[in-house]
Amino acid sequence: MTEVSTRHNRSAAAPSKTSAGNQAVIPAVRAFNVVVNRVERISSNFRRITFGGACLSDFGVQGSTLDLRIKVMIPPANGACADLGALMDGEGSGWYQQWLSLEPSERGDMRTYTVRDSRCDQETPELDVDFVMHFDAAGNGGPASQWAAAAEPGDRVWLIGPNIHAASCSTAGAYGGIEWRPGLAQNVLLAGDETAVPAISAILESLPKDIKGHAFLEVPHGSDCQDIQTRSGVGISWLVRGGRPHGELLDAAVRQAVRVPGWVSLSAPFRVSLGSDTPSGQALAAAAGRAGGPERAAGPEPEDIDVDKTILWETPQLLDAAALDGSLNPDKPSGALPFYAWIAGEAAVVRGLRRYLVRDVGIDRKQVAFMGYWRQGKAEG
Repeated sequence: MTEVSTRHNRSAAAPSKTSAGNQAVIPAVRAFNVVVNRVERISSNFRRITFGGACLSDFGVQGSTLDLRIKVMIPPANGACADLGALMDGEGSGWYQQWLSLEPSERGDMRTYTVRDSRCDQETPELDVDFVMHFDAAGNGGPASQWAAAAEPGDRVWLIGPNIHAASCSTAGAYGGIEWRPGLAQNVLLAGDETAVPAISAILESLPKDIKGHAFLEVPHGSDCQDIQTRSGVGISWLVRGGRPHGELLDAAVRQAVRVPGWVSLSAPFRVSLGSDTPSGQALAAAAGRAGGPERAAGPEPEDIDVDKTILWETPQLLDAAALDGSLNPDKPSGALPFYAWIAGEAAVVRGLRRYLVRDVGIDRKQVAFMGYWRQGKAEG
């Protein structure tokens, strides 16, 4: 995952030092000063950077990292970033505000990425981050792409991510960097462009064998198609964009896989894996009946979002009660239905798929996550 700004800093507030009961609080988030161990060009448009350091033994969450987001502090051109560890351990105003108050030449740039793989529980802790190399025809790219293209073993950066010691601590609060929450769903849809490839890859590698569905990944070049291993029954389709408009193939693939009128026709690949004689298939049929059968093809119109001004980031855990008015399954909580979709990538493409799945198909909003990782035409990492 790449993105332009320092958005989604739900974990960016300075941690409290004590709780109401005067008990020490373990912060959910901390800064990690890491070193580049290895750099590997894994395809035409992907560069994998492996970070290491003893401090990473404190990095992590309980279980798989899934689509775990972290902040990568891109150093300024003239040297190292400010000491994030000192800022986060300091008193007074939050570290983020202190960081913003620094001169740009001192603070560098903050970008969000997905952890592709974590081996932080090993004797020599490491984690991998896959950088998408975004450059225009003139060879110009954003700060993260420029840094990743020149990165060498021995370079140092700061990462901001989850504190493993807080993972089971009731006083720490939840780390907000994971969105993949399918609940009881046995049939899933994952769709994204190249910026979502690391997250989708990590999710697929974590899925159990009883999960079925589709994963669609649109990439610029044929060499960007990677070998993803999954125990699940999720079919993986690589969509090579070439000279086509960004998102055209992804949009068409999702519309082909999940057809109007929704629960009744989740397309042939879904029917193959979810026959009417299976519990999940019966649940789908029941949901279709509640939705009004074939005559009802549309759900509620989702709120319009101007992706040039507002970040499109809608997940079941962030929806409030008002946003769920008109839900097809008001009696069912998030995670209780048999289908779940996870859509990420260029914001305008994601917005179009959001409207299609929610309004045209009638998928319950509690069962789909939409994330605009970036906006075409705007500077990015």
